[in-house]
Amino acid sequence: MEELNDFTEENNSSNFDLKAELYKYLVYWKWILLGLILGGLIAFLYNRYTIPQYQTTSTLIMVDDQEANAMSALPTGGGTILSLDEDGLQSQIEKLKSKQLVSSVVKELDLNIAYYIEGNVITVEAYKASPIVVEFISADSVVDNTYLNFNVIPISDTDFTLESEDENYYDTHKIGEIISLGNLEFIILPKSGEEEGSFKRSSTVYIKITPVNVVTNNLIADLFVAPKGKAKDILILSTVNESSAKSEDFLNKLMLRFNEEGVEDKQEVAANTTSFIQERLEMITSELDSVEVGIAEFKRENQIMSVQAGAAQFQSKFSAAEQQIFDFETQIELLRSVENLLRKRGQYEFLPEVGIANGGISGLISSYNTLVMERNVYLEEGTAKNPVVKTITEQLDLLRNNLFESIESTRQTLNIELREVSQRENLAEGEFSNFPGLEKGMRNIERQQQIKEQLYLFLLQRREEAAISFAATASVARVVDEAFTYENPVDPAPRLILLGGLLIGLLIPIGIIFIKNFLDTKIHHRGDLDPVLKTIPFLGEIPRINSGQSDVIQTNDRSPLAESFRILRTNLAYLIQNKDKNIGDVIFVTSTVKGEGKTFISYNLSRTLASTGKSVILIGADVRNPKLHRYTIATEGTVEKGLSDYLYDLDVNSYDIISRTKEEEIKVDVVLSGPIPPNPAELLMNDRMEELLKHFKTLYDYVIVDTAPTMIVTDTLLISQLADYTLYVTRSDYTEKKLLDFPKDLKKQGKLKGLAVVLNDVDNSKFSYGAKYGYSYGYGYGYGQDSESRWQRFKKRISNSN
Repeated sequence: MEELNDFTEENNSSNFDLKAELYKYLVYWKWILLGLILGGLIAFLYNRYTIPQYQTTSTLIMVDDQEANAMSALPTGGGTILSLDEDGLQSQIEKLKSKQLVSSVVKELDLNIAYYIEGNVITVEAYKASPIVVEFISADSVVDNTYLNFNVIPISDTDFTLESEDENYYDTHKIGEIISLGNLEFIILPKSGEEEGSFKRSSTVYIKITPVNVVTNNLIADLFVAPKGKAKDILILSTVNESSAKSEDFLNKLMLRFNEEGVEDKQEVAANTTSFIQERLEMITSELDSVEVGIAEFKRENQIMSVQAGAAQFQSKFSAAEQQIFDFETQIELLRSVENLLRKRGQYEFLPEVGIANGGISGLISSYNTLVMERNVYLEEGTAKNPVVKTITEQLDLLRNNLFESIESTRQTLNIELREVSQRENLAEGEFSNFPGLEKGMRNIERQQQIKEQLYLFLLQRREEAAISFAATASVARVVDEAFTYENPVDPAPRLILLGGLLIGLLIPIGIIFIKNFLDTKIHHRGDLDPVLKTIPFLGEIPRINSGQSDVIQTNDRSPLAESFRILRTNLAYLIQNKDKNIGDVIFVTSTVKGEGKTFISYNLSRTLASTGKSVILIGADVRNPKLHRYTIATEGTVEKGLSDYLYDLDVNSYDIISRTKEEEIKVDVVLSGPIPPNPAELLMNDRMEELLKHFKTLYDYVIVDTAPTMIVTDTLLISQLADYTLYVTRSDYTEKKLLDFPKDLKKQGKLKGLAVVLNDVDNSKFSYGAKYGYSYGYGYGYGQDSESRWQRFKKRISNSN
């Protein structure tokens, strides 16, 4: 038995009780277990019915331009035409992820048209496994920009039902019949090779048509392209999709199209060079014919066949000068041709490489072509406003200007050198002043012929090199590993999902319980009274009265209510065991606020004490809000006066206000509150209240006083010193925890004598001394009381609800 004697020493140890905190959650173990089961079940169903996603990977190696160039095997090297600087691995990655390239793959594989087979629970994509195909009559431009969803439900081998919720369409059609739906026209055909009758047995096919640009954007978003490890020329491509066959076809076709377009880009340079050389050849041929005709006419007019013998001496002296003049004039002619091409061609087009080494012309043309190719790559997935494109455009403009400047500078240099050589030639010519003018004219004509012939042969050689390069251009990349799919899905991860589901299923009820406990400001069991019980003894707890149960104890009552009041009576006896037995004990019953059940406690406590043969009188001292009259069912005699009458009227004595009750053989005398006075505090302060209590102490063993709440009014505190003991009533699920400091303060200030706490209206699941620690064994027993079965309790609950 807990020591109930008055004590004031407060325990300063920590208030945290791990066991109690755990039991706050364990008391809801059924809900926590249910949360775990539901979380695990949801995770299992998610794993079971979620379509798995698989990762597909392929590897591509970039081919070096110098190694791939077939012209490197030619005698002249040939690299001046197709030898391009490496775009860089990042440029290749951007090319692989460009919208132009991916959209071409989407169109070629018809990835914008998806077929799905409806299952019992989920719908899965039937890539290359659909029992039907859709053939469109509408133009590709219309199909590529259309959203449309519809179901095909086979009825027989020749008939089917077409249903579209988007278009609010439902009709029956035949195989091969032209169908107009939305802005599309198409026909439905069974897949070739199917056995007879298979179409009728097919499941419903859901067909989804999506615009090409939307499918392209989705594929680009899922496409991962990056260098493999530290390699500078190997790329790894991967994507994640529910259909591994679809992913493999996409990656393989993407690599193929990347190679094809790379070859086309290289061949475009060779084609442009061939076209330029052909134009120049036609022009040189015409000029060469004109020179040869001039030679023939010159010889015919001057009646000579050869001037070789006469010019032998001249040839020996002027050979060096003539060779230099020839070289300079050839270079000047090539410069003029390139300059004319630059002026005729539009900006940002490929230029032919004609092998002009002077002034760095060849290097500038090679750099110009490289930037043009890089600019075209970025324009395929962006616009001219792209910052990278703008930068390249500025570089091209600068190179173009540099080319003009270099050509002009080189021409000036050649002209200067040509004049110097011509001066030396003229100086030598003076030495042969006697040489006939015929020889000089003939040499000029022959020199023009040689220039044209050399230029003609040079251009023929370049044309052949360009043609060979066009035909033998190698791939820009080679496939190392074709697309393959890993066996294990990347999503969902079954173990992780199951673990996450169990964790969420555990955390949700725990979180709800935590929030409920955090926001809960009421007391519920004895454990919540710990802040008070460190300074005030605990007298007992009263169980909650269920519907249909009596709130008044009876003779030979074996209910939990009666047993709890017997325990209260026993604990009260320990509290007052050292008192003088010759006079009665005055016991005040009060609370913090109204509604906590002090009148209920007062009345039943008085009956419990009276059932042991003790004389008991119950006084209703809550004159502002009297409740005691609700419990006094029968009286012996009629008493019309109450406590307020006695306190106000000096002519009324103590015997005039006593109502003698005898209910169920339990005799308890009662003093009702009487009429509600206008000044209850002043009435309680006069000496008659003290005289009344002293008189009753000589007549009764126990004087129980039902007083007013201490926080609301001051009535109880005015007479608190007249009590021998004070029972302070708190109520489960009603009294605020923050109000527990109030009785502690009253105890410290000495305003309440013999203070002890009673907990009223405790739920059965929390009713017992074990509830102090957050758990309970329950109070489902009574001495001699038969236990009820679950079925009996269920029937009783149903009858009570009715």
